Amino acid sequence: MSSSHSHPADLNLIKESIGPYLEGQDSREKRGEIYKALLGFVPPRIQSRFAVTGALDPEMLDLQEKARTHAMYPKCFDQKTVQLMIFGMLLMDMNDAATTHGVAARRAGASWEELQAMISMCYLFRGLPAANRGADILAELVKRENA
Repeated sequence: MSSSHSHPADLNLIKESIGPYLEGQDSREKRGEIYKALLGFVPPRIQSRFAVTGALDPEMLDLQEKARTHAMYPKCFDQKTVQLMIFGMLLMDMNDAATTHGVAARRAGASWEELQAMISMCYLFRGLPAANRGADILAELVKRENA
């Protein structure tokens, strides 16, 4: 898949070099549950943030996760709409995390047509690079869903 699905961090090496994930906070596994529900997995970058920030600044990790949860689960939008919007925002920025939110949008019930409509909107303001990258992301998602 794209680089948003980089190789998982070596959690043991992080623990040896930076320190252990500090006790007294939610476990990494518990923190990962919301990501697994949304995506079916915990992205490698998230695993790294949990391990590194959880060891060095667990209060910040708590704040990050609270802010993320608050913003990503608004009462006024269903998850399909949220994930379609985030997919489009990230695609406009040509951010490789658009793929991850394409996965989340599909898991939340978005159709191929809805994802393409978002890509088409991005095309209006970002041009062919967004259209090309968007089509490439959908091709990646098709491959992932049929693996």
